[in-house]
Amino acid sequence: MSANVPNIFDRAALRRNRTRAAAQLHEFDFLLQRAAEDLLDRIKVQNRKFETALCLGASNGYLGTKLKAEGLIGSHSTAQINTWIEADITAAMLPEGGLVLDEEHLPIKPQSVDLIVSFWGLHHVNDLPGALVQICRALKPDGVFLAALPGNENLRALQTAFLESQTKILGGVRPHIHPFADLRDLAGLMQRAGFDLPVADSDILRVRYAQPMSVFRDLRGMGESNVLTTRTKSALRRDVLQEALARFHETTQDNGKAVAEFEICYLAGVSPLSAHSKKHEPGEPITRFDERPITGDATPNKAST
Repeated sequence: MSANVPNIFDRAALRRNRTRAAAQLHEFDFLLQRAAEDLLDRIKVQNRKFETALCLGASNGYLGTKLKAEGLIGSHSTAQINTWIEADITAAMLPEGGLVLDEEHLPIKPQSVDLIVSFWGLHHVNDLPGALVQICRALKPDGVFLAALPGNENLRALQTAFLESQTKILGGVRPHIHPFADLRDLAGLMQRAGFDLPVADSDILRVRYAQPMSVFRDLRGMGESNVLTTRTKSALRRDVLQEALARFHETTQDNGKAVAEFEICYLAGVSPLSAHSKKHEPGEPITRFDERPITGDATPNKAST
């Protein structure tokens, strides 16, 4: 990450959150399952074969499991992907044989991967344009990039309720839900990173809660607790929380239940045929997924989770 990029997200806290959430993720995985299904469909419609594919944000291997169940991974003639590599910021979220990688510092050799899928991780990256540049550089010419991440409309009503409640009671606001990228900006960021044919679209998943407080239980269970570097270390005041949840319920309720809207944004792009002319710099950490041993910051996970 460049020195002049704001350090918005605490990556160490993110790693801790995801590590704690891994064992019980299956109880809170409705967003991941939805995103995995959509990414599965988007891979299938590519109508091409990929020798090597990398999944960033393995999240217990949900997407890989679906691809294998559909017979899309392997060396047989009907498979789309020959080699599927899964990576995550924490080993706790990795299937056996996966790699511990940080999306902010990808030790991947230019032009070494045919397909890169970011499965629910780019929203915590401090330098999103820089991460997209690294991904584009890692793809072979005409390689494909797909991603799923929360968008700016994610939990909008809950964010508004907190802002209004804190303003009323405290006379100011403290960050509790971090900012998300706007859908309209994501395609532009893809183009700036060097992708051809950038596409960004979104889907809204509406979830009803009999108890509005359960939203926070779901977020913790997903490993999505607050990781803002400016987050307050003190406990949230009870009166602020009660006021915010009451506002949230009042403004969204449907048949007596509060409604949380989760926006999932999807990105797609192709690395240009004329890209990747920059030579590899001496001493730069690299990973080629068709070679071993692995070098750089990539750490193989040998334990099955």
